[in-house]
Amino acid sequence: MTASKILLLVLDGASDRPCEALDGLTPLQAADTPVLDGFASGGICGIMDPVAPGIRPGSDTAHLSLIGYPPENYYTGRGPLEAEGAGIHMEEGMIGFRANFATIDENGVITDRRAGRIRETAALISAIREGVDLSSHGVEFMFESGKGHRAAFALKGEGLGAGVTSNDPKHEGMPPKEIQPLGSSPSDAKTARVCNDFIRQSGEILASHPLNTGRQEEGLPPANIVLIRGAGKMGHFETFEEKHGLRGSVISTATLITGIGKVVGLHQATPAGVTGSVAGISAKVAAAMAELEERDFVLLNIKGADEKGHDGDPVAKMRFIAECDTALRDLVPGDDCLVVICSDHSTPCSIKDHSADPVPLVISGEGVRIDDVTHFDEISCAGGGLNRISGQSLMPILLDLINKTDKYGA
Repeated sequence: MTASKILLLVLDGASDRPCEALDGLTPLQAADTPVLDGFASGGICGIMDPVAPGIRPGSDTAHLSLIGYPPENYYTGRGPLEAEGAGIHMEEGMIGFRANFATIDENGVITDRRAGRIRETAALISAIREGVDLSSHGVEFMFESGKGHRAAFALKGEGLGAGVTSNDPKHEGMPPKEIQPLGSSPSDAKTARVCNDFIRQSGEILASHPLNTGRQEEGLPPANIVLIRGAGKMGHFETFEEKHGLRGSVISTATLITGIGKVVGLHQATPAGVTGSVAGISAKVAAAMAELEERDFVLLNIKGADEKGHDGDPVAKMRFIAECDTALRDLVPGDDCLVVICSDHSTPCSIKDHSADPVPLVISGEGVRIDDVTHFDEISCAGGGLNRISGQSLMPILLDLINKTDKYGA
């Protein structure tokens, strides 16, 4: 029997480097992971450069690469993908941005880039949508809330470019920057003017908004400025079904991954109310199993390990991985399905950021050659039968295993 379906489980940022706090082991090596080890024991393993050796991938470029959309051909910036994930329909040519609410003091200095991690911004979003007017620029704007302090911003109109800087200084204690065009293009200059006008008008609205005055009375930082970054122009994406001949779904609580799924036509199957916590993993797994009854491909993203890596906490990362492994015990698809498990990038606790280290990979299922690897981690998988591959090789390998490729040559 040959498998006909694919479950791609991405353990976001789970890959790491040796950690002193774990006696020189990585969190994956140190964690108790009988479920992941079971897939490694029953499959073929390797390590993978999500984009290419030596390239530090973002979650955006990595996921595009893993699902067969080479980022050098498709990626223009994170903004359009975030905007799509936040609920803004990005038409080709629109300019998208990541955004978040922050706090600025009476001296014009940013004191909190996340506005005290404010949780509910719907009233602020609504006030900005109603009060900001960019019609003098011949431009429409869309502004939608994300999770917590995050949001997404998009522009639609003639003569817009994506070559602009951010107003985010990246550090507290500094004033916001003026957005500038990156080159001499009139379209980039127009976008910069529009963005600066949006930031000015929205700031005036936020300064006196009742939600913010209430927060100040409670001693909480007001969400009184919008920071925007990650500009990109929406391009053309063939649907996943057009590109690979598979009907697919995406399950993720990360706005970015949801957006990537939407722009390539993957069905949105994340259960309502599920968060990125360990408690939500079981619900995601159940949803993935249900989707595989109807569809050929499911992308399942689990985020938590990445956050622990960015926090620089190897013990917490190890514990999350172990708890995640327990929640994956119901990941038991039928014989017609390949289970593919990997990370999208390494997030070493030692640097608190993404790195170019290759990530572990296992492919398990009917027809797969089984190697001698018995543990799912960065070192063990390096000795597996897949050896070292690039992320852009993953979909061709999987399509071949489910007999969906054509012969090259006579």
